[in-house]
Amino acid sequence: TNCLTTVWRLLKNLSEDQQRYEKQLVFEHPAFAKLCQQLLQESRRMTRGDLVFSLHAVVNLGIPQNTLLVQTLVRVCQEKLNQFDNRCISVLATTLVGMERDKNVSALQAGLQLLVEQRIPSIRDIFILQNLMKCMGKDIPVFLKKKLEMAVLKEIDHLTFPNALRVVLGLVAMNYCSVPILNACSKKIQENIHDASFRQLILILEGSYHLQYCNIKLLSALADHINSTACLWDKRQIILFLSAFETLTFQPTELMGSFAEKVMEDPEFLNLKNLLTVLRVYSRLNYVPKGQEHQFFETLHSCLNKYLPQISSTELLKAVHALSMLGYLPHRALDELLQKDSRGELLLSDDLHRQQKEMMLHSVKTCMELDSPSFTKPAFVPTENFSSLVPLHLRKAQQALIELLGDENMFLQNVQLPYKYHIDFEIRMDSDRKKVLTVTAADDHADSSVQRLAILFAPPSAFCVGTTHPQGKLAMKKRHLSKLGYHVILVPNKKFQEMTDTYAVEFFKGQIYSENYFPSSQVTVQNSN
Repeated sequence: TNCLTTVWRLLKNLSEDQQRYEKQLVFEHPAFAKLCQQLLQESRRMTRGDLVFSLHAVVNLGIPQNTLLVQTLVRVCQEKLNQFDNRCISVLATTLVGMERDKNVSALQAGLQLLVEQRIPSIRDIFILQNLMKCMGKDIPVFLKKKLEMAVLKEIDHLTFPNALRVVLGLVAMNYCSVPILNACSKKIQENIHDASFRQLILILEGSYHLQYCNIKLLSALADHINSTACLWDKRQIILFLSAFETLTFQPTELMGSFAEKVMEDPEFLNLKNLLTVLRVYSRLNYVPKGQEHQFFETLHSCLNKYLPQISSTELLKAVHALSMLGYLPHRALDELLQKDSRGELLLSDDLHRQQKEMMLHSVKTCMELDSPSFTKPAFVPTENFSSLVPLHLRKAQQALIELLGDENMFLQNVQLPYKYHIDFEIRMDSDRKKVLTVTAADDHADSSVQRLAILFAPPSAFCVGTTHPQGKLAMKKRHLSKLGYHVILVPNKKFQEMTDTYAVEFFKGQIYSENYFPSSQVTVQNSN
């Protein structure tokens, strides 16, 4: 056992190619076959610790699972399973993760699951608990996940930073979001954030994404730490951080600002892959450095032009779409994109992502028209009432508007606009925005004297997490509605539903009759954690 375990420990830190070469030398060594034969003969007389560590070693060394040696060790483990202590159970669970599910392995896995269920109350070692969470996986019953959760919570006061990270990874492996555990881990991580390596920081962000756990304090602490130590990170590492924040829809404002400066100072480090990542992150999180918009866009545009000869059609569409979403039209790349579209190279009939590409191309063409310097506000915008039925989540808003304005004829609902845009409610007012006009009266006025208000209700997923800062698509829609002559009132739907009926009326009153009273940017969103 010691011999096999030592061989594995020596090999596991080598590169993949070195491992392959060294394993071949081990397998061809004349003493190795004798060692395996001896292990096979002694397997039933081995101690429980030697048994599980031997199985762990031979599996990790790559000895085929269908060999007599591996199958014998598995069967002996089945026979002695009830004799295993908690450490042996942990090692066995780790080993089974790397094995295919044949008849013997499945039987051993089922027996191990029953044993773990019985032993959980007696396990006090958080290292063993987190390892069981990681190795038992997402397919175990919910009641067993809850048992593991309760066992970890009993030992949560003894949590260290390394174990906090391991517990998070264990929850990810079980696909189980335990908010009490995550809150405790989050606190421990924040206390020790300066000791975290690049890999650990990425794992924390990835774990938060997989568990859909958005702790604003944790994410802010991570962003502040990364920004304050930016000089220690490679630019490519910062791009990976930004990409991880983007998957969580969290906008690390200061980090994005400082990185934008690095891009403008030295754009040469941006290869095509990194450029596409930067474009995706900044467009989705709707961030452009204030006062440096033109320089930032021109730098990214110049980088994109450099890669035009080698960029694929899909990558070109994504790049142009990202810049267009931010309100910038990269003319050379646009010309290239439209040529590819006219030649039929963009939307192939057998493309699995054809629908998504069609939507992106539609957005690009809309931006080309509405964001063009030559575009002027139309005197008349054709509208169509999509349906008189109001969705359930807008009933409260409808009642608040009726109470405030006095009549359903004072506003339109479910309005369909050109360019495939839709607004929840439209209100028409006089030029001073002091009087709301009925729908029919507004039609009789000269359009130049009518102010159009568009009320948009947006779910939390349309904003950067923890804020009312709109993400790219919503920001683009708001910008385009303004170009069409609308004053846009953006309402976070979740926050609106939490208002009392009286406060909802007051909210609309402030939004409709005054441009500065209670703007939507001041509607705070509290973190549920």
